Order: sequence, then structure tokens, then C-alpha cells
Amino acid sequence: MHSSSSSEQPRRIPVIADVDTGVDDALALTFLARSPRIDLRAVTCVAGNTDVDQVLRNTLDVLDLAGRPDVPVARGAERPLINEPRNAHAFHGVNGIGGLQLPAASALASPLAAVELLHRTIEDSPEPVTLLGIGPLTNVAVFLRAYPLTARKLERIVFMGGSAGMGNATSHAEFNAWHDPEALAVVLESGVPVTMYGLDVFMLATLDAPQYLKLEASTDPGARLVGSLLALGARTRAAGGVLGAEPLPTVSANDGTLEPMTIGDAGAACLIAAPETVVLEDYPVRVELAGHSRGQTLVDRRRIAGEDAVHGLLAPAPVISVAMALDHPAMVRTFLDTVAPDEAIRS
Repeated sequence: MHSSSSSEQPRRIPVIADVDTGVDDALALTFLARSPRIDLRAVTCVAGNTDVDQVLRNTLDVLDLAGRPDVPVARGAERPLINEPRNAHAFHGVNGIGGLQLPAASALASPLAAVELLHRTIEDSPEPVTLLGIGPLTNVAVFLRAYPLTARKLERIVFMGGSAGMGNATSHAEFNAWHDPEALAVVLESGVPVTMYGLDVFMLATLDAPQYLKLEASTDPGARLVGSLLALGARTRAAGGVLGAEPLPTVSANDGTLEPMTIGDAGAACLIAAPETVVLEDYPVRVELAGHSRGQTLVDRRRIAGEDAVHGLLAPAPVISVAMALDHPAMVRTFLDTVAPDEAIRS
């Protein structure tokens, strides 16, 4: 029987991230840039939390702080396929990252458009690439339509979006799905294996105040960015302020009152690097495209066929993997071990 050496390194998973870099996208990018399990090949930018030009600047700056200014970054869609663009400034600030002013990166954006960078990076890879979408899926949908043969070379698409329960942008719809539901429909129907990391788990992956305050105090720029973003949100919430306010509110909340804060999109990145942190179940999923429920993801969790199937009224829906539960200690450990190089911070 063959046994691998204990010193043998695990396979690094090639990943392209498609982002609308707001607060939690910045956490995810820092994780992806530093994970020993991830080979971050490229990043593409899409309008969502803020406008695409601000997303591009945020992305370049975050990757520089995380120590990966070499990763190609491309500008993508300025607006959804059909909807008018609707930002999330009320939750991420006008600049997308809570009003924090980051040191400007020296790296420049790729001359390629996002869809072309996706196409070239996937074609040039000797092994299948995982495409991680943590913003509205506009770029991903355009790529799937423009290059269907290249899309077949993907390992899978993992996206942060949707919900098997309630929404946040509306009572029914999660923000990324609501911002461009037609794009999500294209992804679901693409034939590429799809994994959904939705609101059902999004809010469960949290750091406690002592953990993010240690990160905030780090001398490492990437770890400090992660801690600063989480601490800013927590202090603003504790003081009754709004993160989106410009200029930033003055906050004086006692650190002992600070709430746990979600790592948000970074949980979807953890899913790729450490699959054991997430419980996945396979369900038929479709997205609503009209009316009050526009943007709602309908996750059919029934184990027994209902009357709609009996009477031939059930429209077929693609079966995808849906994140339904977390191993919280394992996810927190994975996240901290990756973004924080200092053992004292992680303990």
C-alpha cells in the first residue's frame, strides 16, 4: 500500500475570485492571498457593494496589504445584466470598506477586461480552476455565455449568495442574488458544478471581540486590516452609529461590550480551502426573476414529492450543493491560522 510522506505538501487549489470588494470581501481576499491551500490565480471586479472603479482600487490595495500585489486584477461589469445598479453603501460605506483609507497599492490593474482575464487564466491552467464569486455574478454570467467551452474546464463555481430561508436585501432575497438575479440564473443553469454559500451559514461564521482586537493590534498589515475592519463595524454598532456614515462616526464603546462579528464572504473562501468546515447538502435550486420575490433562491428541501410534482406542475431545477451548517471552531481556526502569521494573535 502506498503511503504519502508526512512532509508532502497538500495540493494547492487554483482559484479565481470575482469580487465587489466591500468589508467582508477584503477579509476573503486576505484569506485567499495567504492560504497555503489556495493558489490565487486572478481576481476580477464587479459593481455591487460600491461602484466598480472603487471596487478595483479596494481590491488592489487589499492584495498589496496581504502581500500579494502580483495577483492580476481586472475591471469588470459596471452594472447588472438588467437591473439598475444598487450599492450597499449603507452597510459598507461609500468607499466600500467602512471609510477606512488604505495605503495606495503600486500595482496596476490588468489591461484585460474581467471576462477576458477569466478566459485566459482558465485556458492557461493545466488543471481545473475553482471560480469563487463573492459579489453579484454579472461577470461570471457573461463569461459563461461568451466562453461556454472554457467554462466546461472549471472544477466548480462556489458563490456567496442566496438563502434557503430569509433574505437581507429584501425579506426574501440576499443582496448578491437580488442585485443581479438573471446572472445567478445563468450560473445555476450552466451545467458547471455549483456550490452555494448563502445566508444560512454566512452570519454563523463569527469572531469574538478578543480575537479581532488582537488582529487589529497586529504589526502585520494584512492581519491588522482584517482586525480593523471587524473592530470598526463592532464599535460603530455598539455606539449606535452606521458604518456607512461619512465621515466615520466617533465611537467610544467599551471593548467589553463589543459583539461577535461575522467574517462573511471569507467563509466561502474557507469552504474551498477546508471543506470539512462546512456541511453541504444537495438540493434543487432556482432563483425568482419577477415580482416581490425577485432574487429569492428557492431551495427545495422536500424529501417527498408534493402535489406540484404529482400534478406535473413542478418545473425542473438544477441540483447544486448548498451550505447548511458550519463547524464553527474549525472555521474560526482555519481563518485565524491563515490571516494571522503571529501565533500570539491566533491563540
